[in-house]
Amino acid sequence: MYLLGCDIGSSSVKASVVEVESGKTVGSDFFPKEEAPILAVKPGWAEQDPESWWGYLKDAIKGAIAAARIDGKEIRAIGISYQMHGLVVVDSDKKVLRPSIIWCDSRAVPYGNRAFTTIGEEQCLSHLLNSPGNFTASKLAWIKEYEPRLFERIHKIMLPGDYVAMRMTGDIVTTVSGLSEGIFWDFKNQCVSKDVMNYFGFDNDLIADIRPTFANQGELTESVASELGMKKGTPITYRAGDQPNNALSLNVLNPGEIAATGGTSGVVYGVNGAINYDPLSRVNTFAHVNYTPEEPRLGVLLCINGVGILNSWIKRNVAPAGMDYEALNDLAATVPVGSEGLSILPFGNGAERMLQNRSSSCSVHGLNFNIHGKAHLARAAQEGIVFSFKYGMDIMNEMGINIDVIRAGHANMFLSPVFREALAGVTGAVIELYDTNGAVGAAKGAGIGAGIYKSPAEAFASLQKINRIEPDGLKADSYCSAYEIWRERLIKNS
Repeated sequence: MYLLGCDIGSSSVKASVVEVESGKTVGSDFFPKEEAPILAVKPGWAEQDPESWWGYLKDAIKGAIAAARIDGKEIRAIGISYQMHGLVVVDSDKKVLRPSIIWCDSRAVPYGNRAFTTIGEEQCLSHLLNSPGNFTASKLAWIKEYEPRLFERIHKIMLPGDYVAMRMTGDIVTTVSGLSEGIFWDFKNQCVSKDVMNYFGFDNDLIADIRPTFANQGELTESVASELGMKKGTPITYRAGDQPNNALSLNVLNPGEIAATGGTSGVVYGVNGAINYDPLSRVNTFAHVNYTPEEPRLGVLLCINGVGILNSWIKRNVAPAGMDYEALNDLAATVPVGSEGLSILPFGNGAERMLQNRSSSCSVHGLNFNIHGKAHLARAAQEGIVFSFKYGMDIMNEMGINIDVIRAGHANMFLSPVFREALAGVTGAVIELYDTNGAVGAAKGAGIGAGIYKSPAEAFASLQKINRIEPDGLKADSYCSAYEIWRERLIKNS
C-alpha cells in the first residue's frame, strides 16, 4: 500500500511515493530539472502560469511512480503541499483567466496597508491575526482595480494547491488553513472575514467550498487517473501551504513545538495554543494543519529574508576561490564565539517583516583591520543569521510560545556545525535534525486524512532523526554576550 505526496514550489514541483507500512520513500522525482521561470513584467512583480505547475506535476508523478517500481493503482491517497499566498483565478468553465500572482510579488502591498489602516489595526490583528499586507486578498484587490473586466469574469479564487487539486478532481475546494494564509479568515467569528470582504468589495461566492485539512477533498477523475497510471477515484485527503506542511513533515503539531528552515531565506514556524498576536505585526499567524475552533493550533511564522543568501555571498566574494560550503564551515569554526567583536546584520534581501517591513542593507560592525580576516567574516555571517533567528524567537516568546526544541530538515544552513551550535547556544533549545521533505510530509498527511494512519504519531513513527544538538553550557554566556552586542547594533542601525 502506498501514498503519494506532491509539493508545488515556485522553483520546482516534486512528487514522492511513500510505502505505508515502513514509512519509507520508495520513489521521488521533480520537474523542471532547471529552476522554473518566474515572469517579472515589472519590478516587484512575480507571476507563474498555473498550467505549467500541472504539467510539471504530471511528469513528477510519473517519474516518482517509475522510480518506485510500483503499479500506480496501488496508491491509496494523495496529499498536496504548495507555495503559500499565491492567487489563481478561474472562470465558470474552470479556465485560468491570468497568470498566478505568486508569493514574492509585491505589487499589492499598498492595498494591504490601506486595508490595515481603514479596517483598523486592532480589528485586523485581533480577528485576522495579521496585517493584510501582501497576501492573497490584497492581490485580488489589485486585479479588481487594474483588470476590472477580468475581475468580473472570476468564478472562484484559489491558492496554488487548490488549483492543482482542481485539475486532479474537477472540484474547487479549499481549507480554513488556506483561507487564513490569504487573510480571508476571521478567527474570532469562525467564518470568512466580513471586514475584509466588505472593505475590498468582494462577493463571498468567490470563495471555494471549505473542507477539513485532513479529509476527502475530491477524487481523481477517470481521464487524469488514466494519464497518470493511477486508479480512478483515488482521493486527495490532505492539503496545506508549504510552511505548515514542513512543520507537519517534522511532526510539529503541539503548542511550543518549532520547525525551522534555513535556505535562501529562513523560517521559524512555531505552534501556539491560544489566539494571540504581536501588536507590531512582526510575525504572521495562520491556522495550522490541525487547527480546530475547540483546540486552536495556530502556526506563528517568522520569516527572515537574508539567511542562506548571505552565506552564499560570503562563499562567492570572501572565501578563497574554489572553497566549498563544508570547508567554509571549517574556516568559520577556527574563530571563537562572537567573532572577536565582529557583527553582521544579515538584512540585505528586501523588506523584513520582523523589522516592521523596513528594507535595510546588510551591514558589518566592529571591523578591525588588524584583527579580523576571512574566517571572522565567515563566522560573523553565520552568527548574524543565528542572532536574527533569536531576535524573532523572542517575539514569539512574547506571544506565549516557549521554545525548548527546534526541529529542522538536515539541509542548507543546518548542515553547518557553527550554525547549529550557535543556534542551540543562544536560544538554549535542543536542535533535532531529520531526514524528510515537503512531498514526503504531504504523503503522510494524506495517510492521516484517509484514516490509513490512526494518528500523526503512527504516521511519523518512522521519521528518521539524523542528529541532536544540545546547548553547550560552557559557551552559553559567550553566545548571549555576542547576541547582546549584535542586538544593540541592530537597534542603533534601525
